[in-house]
Amino acid sequence: MAEFMTGLKRTNYCGDLRLSDAGKEVTVCGWVQRCRDLGQLIFIDLRDRTGVVQLAFNDTTDKEIFDKAFACRSEFVLAAKGVVCERSSKNAEIPTGEIEILVNDLRVLSKAQTPPFEIVDETNTNEELRLKYRYLDLRRRPLQNNIMLRSKLAKTARDYFAENGFIEIETPMMIKSTPEGARDYLVPSRIHNGKFYALPQSPQIYKQLLMVSGFDRYIQLARCFRDEDLRADRQPEFTQIDMELSFVDVEDILEINEGLFKRLFKDVLGKDLKTPFERMTYKEAVENYGSDKPDIRFDMKIQDISDLVKNCGFGVFTGAIENGGSVRAIVAKNASSVYTRKEIDKLTEYVKGIGAKGLAYVRWVDEPNASFKKFMTDEEMNAIYERLGAEKGDVILIVADKTSTVLSTLGALRLTVAKRLDIIPDEFKFLWIVDFPFFEYDDESGEWLAMHHPFTMPKEDCLQYLDTDPSKVIAKAFDLTLNGIELSSGSMRITDPELQEKMFRALKLTDEEIEAKFGFLVEAYKYGAPPHGGMGIGLDRIAMLLCKADSLRDVTAFPKVQNASELMSACPAPVDKESLDVLGIEIKEQ
Repeated sequence: MAEFMTGLKRTNYCGDLRLSDAGKEVTVCGWVQRCRDLGQLIFIDLRDRTGVVQLAFNDTTDKEIFDKAFACRSEFVLAAKGVVCERSSKNAEIPTGEIEILVNDLRVLSKAQTPPFEIVDETNTNEELRLKYRYLDLRRRPLQNNIMLRSKLAKTARDYFAENGFIEIETPMMIKSTPEGARDYLVPSRIHNGKFYALPQSPQIYKQLLMVSGFDRYIQLARCFRDEDLRADRQPEFTQIDMELSFVDVEDILEINEGLFKRLFKDVLGKDLKTPFERMTYKEAVENYGSDKPDIRFDMKIQDISDLVKNCGFGVFTGAIENGGSVRAIVAKNASSVYTRKEIDKLTEYVKGIGAKGLAYVRWVDEPNASFKKFMTDEEMNAIYERLGAEKGDVILIVADKTSTVLSTLGALRLTVAKRLDIIPDEFKFLWIVDFPFFEYDDESGEWLAMHHPFTMPKEDCLQYLDTDPSKVIAKAFDLTLNGIELSSGSMRITDPELQEKMFRALKLTDEEIEAKFGFLVEAYKYGAPPHGGMGIGLDRIAMLLCKADSLRDVTAFPKVQNASELMSACPAPVDKESLDVLGIEIKEQ
């Protein structure tokens, strides 16, 4: 039978005790990390979320208590009362290593079976097994530290926005389905048979309505849901630091968010961030780094050599240019010893796997060895080396294709190569991406689509191109990236009903579609809408980066896996027929 804590009350956390507490009688609670039986001495390492403290039992200990300690095993839950004493054999590796608790009262609050894996800080246990027993995995200090850091981030963010005049307002969790790119998670209504709510992908429309309502500074730590394929930096449900401000412009939003990150890094990591953050236009980012979320901690920019090879004898290069594409390259400095011919062949297979037709290269050991040298003159090759700043020891990697394919391929390749060469500094590098195109052309449909959502405000000097040349329309939109990871996306919003209708028309939305999806927002704008804008910041992603974790799963208490299931509770799960009948739902076999 388990014992009770009657008459005991925890006075201290395990990890908080120090030599200055010697002589104090304390009560601690936690889980058994390990037991050591030395005959007349028993030591138990007791663990809670703050750390570990050693419990001591010796020949002065009451026999009943000594026998109870002898019977303890890993992961038993204990309450222990005793006197803090200086240890004779100190452990400099832990904060409590100078002291121990000589126990005079011990309660076994819960016994434990042998866990399916050892609960230690560093583990090689299969992640699938750890996710199945997530409540055990969460006992490990690294994960506990991650979750607590995430909590501190949330608190600091709330404090910062409160100090800056923001009002925290909760928006609905069951809303009208208005897909914003990803698929909605749908919730059937029992009362309104055949109709559905959607879980919000973001609070976008509601926070804009709050601006119309006069709440000029809104903040919410919002839960968001997106039914999309998962990656390391995606979960089907996530938390967003969501904000919206009225009577502001882009500069005001960027400034308030730079202040937020300055505060987060100071309070949580003790680091001073330099502001303002660097800025780069969308065009510059894509042209130089092949990505709208570039990692700028290292150089290796993409360079265009199309003009140098347009008349060369290499058909791969000239063909790409003749078809409207381009030839571009990156230079991996001092990489020839790492990137042997065999390793370059692996890179070739890699780029083919992400959409490119192949990879040309120059490997410069003693002399430059180019995969395409026989098609080129010495003058043409030297011009390439001069343009790229290549020299002995370097490797040049070249892609020729449709320009969008070239840029995306080289963008991915530069990250792969930089990681392989271990040239990425361990630092935090923030970057604002600004001046996004308003539209992006969809090759499949042949239509211009909104790159952000359809409420994004175009720059005033671009309005003239809405009907004539959508490619020239630049949005008042901005993303914040950190070390090549997108943290947030935001924009100024359209508030003029006529302009909003014009944008809907440009996106080929019918009257029926506009009314069905956004009618209530359009109606609200007719009653006086202030200029406003905002953004949403991924709290989980910030936590992942600050914890230097590999995945969002490492900063989420109960995460989903690649197929959006939770291994611990085995959800999603079937529902009984009676429950489905009430909702008017029939499951069809697939």
